[in-house]
Amino acid sequence: MTIQQEFPQSVNPERSGKLVIELPYHRSGRQRRWGDRKRWMVEDALGTVLKEIEARAVENTKRKVDEERAEAEREVRWKAAMVEAREQAVQAQFAEVLREQAGDWQEAMLLRAYCDALDRRLMDVEGVDEADVEASRRWLGWARQYVQILDPLSRLPEMPKTREPAADDLKPYLKGWSPYGPEARRHGWGPR
Repeated sequence: MTIQQEFPQSVNPERSGKLVIELPYHRSGRQRRWGDRKRWMVEDALGTVLKEIEARAVENTKRKVDEERAEAEREVRWKAAMVEAREQAVQAQFAEVLREQAGDWQEAMLLRAYCDALDRRLMDVEGVDEADVEASRRWLGWARQYVQILDPLSRLPEMPKTREPAADDLKPYLKGWSPYGPEARRHGWGPR
C-alpha cells in the first residue's frame, strides 16, 4: 500500500495537497485506488481501504491454501504415475528379454535343423576325401556346441534381472508427466 501526494509536481497548493492511497494490483478487479475529491477525503475512505486490505488478505490466504492443496494433489498424482511408469518400464525390460530369448531359440532351432541335415549328409558320403569329411565333422561339432550355447532352453531360464529405469525409460509411460517432478510438467522436462 502506498500513500502519497496525487499531484506532487503541481505548483497549485490545493492540487499538490491531495492525497491518494493505492493498493497493489490484485486479480479481483476491485477498486484499488482512493484519493481526495471534492465530495470526500482519503481519511473518509480509510474504513473501506481497511476492509479491502482485509478482504485481500483473506483471499490471498485462501488462494495460498488452495495452491498448497493443489500442489500436494499434483505430488500424489505424480508419485502414482511414477510407480505405474516404473512398473511398465520393468515389464518392457522383461518383454525385451523374452523377445531376445525367443529370437535366440528360433535361431537355435533353425541351426539345429541345419546340423541334423549336415549330419545326415555326412552319413551318406561316397567318393569324398576323408580329410574333407573329417573337417565337416569338426565343423558340425563346433556348430552343435554353438547351438547348445545359443539355445536359451538348453537350461532353465530364470526371471531376468532388471535395472532401475532411467528417466528416458519412464517418459513413454508417464502420460504427460515429467520424470523429474510434478512441477516440471508445466515448464518442460528437465532436472531442476
